[in-house]
Amino acid sequence: MSSQADKGFHVLIVCTGNICRSPMAERLARAAIGAGSPVKVTSAGTRAARGMPMAERAREALARLGGDPGGFASRPLTEELVADSDLVLAATAEHRAEVAALHPPAVARVFTIAEFGVLTRGVPAEAIVSHRDPVRRARALVAEAGARRGLVRVDQPDIADPYGRSRRAYRVAGRAIADALSVPLTLLTHSPAS
Repeated sequence: MSSQADKGFHVLIVCTGNICRSPMAERLARAAIGAGSPVKVTSAGTRAARGMPMAERAREALARLGGDPGGFASRPLTEELVADSDLVLAATAEHRAEVAALHPPAVARVFTIAEFGVLTRGVPAEAIVSHRDPVRRARALVAEAGARRGLVRVDQPDIADPYGRSRRAYRVAGRAIADALSVPLTLLTHSPAS
């Protein structure tokens, strides 16, 4: 018998050029989730050129946060990428709207990175960590976050674009991403009690 869990779970992270915010978020999430997980994390950009390296200052900020920038190459966002994703995390509300317009059936599973972080803070850990399977845990987390949308205020839904700005701007963006992802990644990776 095949279950939804057998298909794995795909998180897609989206920004504009796919060289700053979304690759930092992708690599931070991958570092937390670990190799071999059925939860896969990738990224793309709404205006990205294919095959560009991560911006040097983004690489530096990511490395300071414990992520590995090695081997990254940008790619443009497509309808197929959105359709094949179980969760889409966008850098800004504008990106979220672009993703939803590209593939309207995905609207319920598209959040900004910061919004998802705020919405998951109120999720009871037992509702997520009771699932031993990481894919079921991820699906439960998306459902819980979606149920809180509109009920929980998100004051700062956007991660500011550091492109072309100072090293400090990249560090601020990296920290904002790491802070927003900390609760959902903890819920996804916390070991259930035996």
